[in-house]
Amino acid sequence: MTRPPDGSSRSLDTGTGTALAATVAVLLGALALDPVFAARTWIAPVTLAVLAVGLGGAALRAGLARLVDPDGGRLALAAGRLLVPVGQLALVLVVLTVVFTPEHALAGVVPTPGSLADLGGVLGDGAAEIREQATPALPLTGLVALTSVFVALVALAVDLLAVPARQPALGGLGLLVLYCVPVSTVTGDVAFVSFAAPAAGFAVLLWADQRGRLIGSARGGSGSPLGTGTLPALRTGLVALVAGVLLPAVVPTLSEGSLAAGMGGAGTGDGVGTALDPVAEMQGQLTLPDPIDLLRVDSSVEDPGYLRAVALDEYDGDEGWHLSNLDGQLSIADDGALAPLSAAQTSRRVTAAITVLEHDDRFLPLLYSPLSVRVQDADDEDWRFDQDARTAFGRDTTTGGLSYRVTAEQPEPSVAELQAAPQTSEDADVQQRYTELPALDPSVTLLADGLTSPEQTPYERVRAILGLFTDRANGFTYSLSTQSGTTGDDLADFLRLRRGYCEQYAGAMAVLVRAAGVPARVVLGYTPGRERGEDGHRVVTTDDAHAWVEVWFDGLGWIPFDPTPIAANRAVPLPWAPRSEAIADAVTDPATPSAEAPVPAGPTATLDRDDQQVPLAVPAGAEPASLLPWLAGAGGVLLLVAVAGVPLLARRRVRRARLADGRPAALWDELLDTTTDLGIEVAGASTPRQLARQLAERLSGAEPAAVAGLRTLALAEERSVYGPPTDAPGPDPALTEALGTVRRALLRSATRPQRLRAACWPASTLAAAARWVTAHTPRPLRPA
Repeated sequence: MTRPPDGSSRSLDTGTGTALAATVAVLLGALALDPVFAARTWIAPVTLAVLAVGLGGAALRAGLARLVDPDGGRLALAAGRLLVPVGQLALVLVVLTVVFTPEHALAGVVPTPGSLADLGGVLGDGAAEIREQATPALPLTGLVALTSVFVALVALAVDLLAVPARQPALGGLGLLVLYCVPVSTVTGDVAFVSFAAPAAGFAVLLWADQRGRLIGSARGGSGSPLGTGTLPALRTGLVALVAGVLLPAVVPTLSEGSLAAGMGGAGTGDGVGTALDPVAEMQGQLTLPDPIDLLRVDSSVEDPGYLRAVALDEYDGDEGWHLSNLDGQLSIADDGALAPLSAAQTSRRVTAAITVLEHDDRFLPLLYSPLSVRVQDADDEDWRFDQDARTAFGRDTTTGGLSYRVTAEQPEPSVAELQAAPQTSEDADVQQRYTELPALDPSVTLLADGLTSPEQTPYERVRAILGLFTDRANGFTYSLSTQSGTTGDDLADFLRLRRGYCEQYAGAMAVLVRAAGVPARVVLGYTPGRERGEDGHRVVTTDDAHAWVEVWFDGLGWIPFDPTPIAANRAVPLPWAPRSEAIADAVTDPATPSAEAPVPAGPTATLDRDDQQVPLAVPAGAEPASLLPWLAGAGGVLLLVAVAGVPLLARRRVRRARLADGRPAALWDELLDTTTDLGIEVAGASTPRQLARQLAERLSGAEPAAVAGLRTLALAEERSVYGPPTDAPGPDPALTEALGTVRRALLRSATRPQRLRAACWPASTLAAAARWVTAHTPRPLRPA
């Protein structure tokens, strides 16, 4: 049984139409998250979770309305209302189980302790992925699961406000919470859908609110969905939609573009520079600390090659190269090869046992190209592997104290194989992603065009750019610091002054290779160190930290190139990429910064002479913005609004109950509470006629219908109090109409602040609450 809008029935309210409207509104509001993700695979799970709340709630209320006896008392009604949100949460749990953890569920649907444990692990991964991802974020399983839970809770809040509380418009606060996510995390301009979709959802909630208010009234006609309050709601909704379209011009956005802390920080470190900073800057001043032993490497070959830590795949003209999002779906403990080479690639098999000495970082140094990694005396599940970036990174752990074994397949392409590699298709994802560049200084573009031509093969273009840095006749010098430039562009200054260290060399070459139309990225890691002891093991120190370039060749994959002129005893042999050795006096710069040298602004550490690590102080306020304070703030606002709305909801409930009662005493009490809410002072001991006369004088004869209504209500109250008892005939429509006429006249006679205070903070409700507290507060016993 559906509860009439005047509240005359005590049965459980189904509110099916309002519930459907709330569901549609939340689905529209959830589209605000579209620019937060790099792909739209998140939409289906989130939609299922919202439908579980909305449609499930409507079905549960309809079923309970048939089961709960309207005369069963308040306890039965309260139990019925409580069961609905509990059932909605259970349905959301079923959806999450089916989508994310069906393996241990009963029939793949019903949650079991095993599936719940799996779901807890997925949500835990999502919490870690929030810290690791920046917008647009990869739609990783854990992050999508956490997003589904978040939107489902918003849908539940909107549903509770819309149906049981009968305040659909207040559900717009939930849409505001969804809107805050892209505003606080997306870099630059927020997409149009982030404004328009929640605005359209708010329009739906306003329509539901207007429909609920007007159905059954004199203006409502038959109460059909299309004829009840549609035009007022559509007008209000149109205003909201237009406001959503215009807001992008005036609402500021944050520039961090991160869901939380992101992967920008290095490991915890110990304050001595034992972690790589995943940022390669195009200018800076370096210092010379004493080298620190980081890793011991026992390899199956004498020359194990680079120890690769992390790939930097995004270039920003202001900040240099940095790391984008890492895919944390794959654990190094999973079956299968981590990063197998192409079948067409010439390679060699290498194994190495690596023992951590003083290294402490989130990124695990690995050989090219890892097939398997096994960590001793630790949980392999704590280490994830991004196959595209070929990067292993810790989830809430670092390399400190680890020992691990790596089996790798190192690429050894011949010049003929590289020369035969074709140009990558323009439509290929790797071509689009790894040739993306911001607007470059014209001198950089002219240099790239002068060195290469489209008629050359990709390998010929890469070799031409590599030759710019490795041919000593071109005047590039290895130096601790870059000189102050005049162009305002660090890359252009380095290419003009030709003085710097490995980060500048690698970063500049990668930009030029991309400008020539070949995919490239910068890699940070270590050269293989030097042999120590009779067993031939190698020790990698902070002096071995290094940056180089990887270039993509179609059919072969990522191939390393190193443009930096480092010492021969540190250089990794790359037969396909010959280079010059370091000049002996090329690294004799002073260890202390000069007055002219710019100071790097890296967040943790940067690479030194011969690429050793030095820690840099973290600037105040350099921490990326976290999503959690925004969610906490939005939740706090929502909670405050909800608490502030309790008196309003209580007052509306009392009014509906009195109108449903319809007896003179109930209607007279409603009139008295209306005067209290509006702050109208009346004599406390007045009879009904005297009170009616006082109120009629306030209306000053301008409301004759209201004056007549006051007289009707006063006479009915007197008869009910002083007349003989009679069988209650039920609600009197004439009395209810008289009360409505009087209330509207009193509201018109009040000021706008009085009306606002009466609506939002009714004094009669607060007084009733105070009386209830006083009556139920134990009084201290008085001594006899």
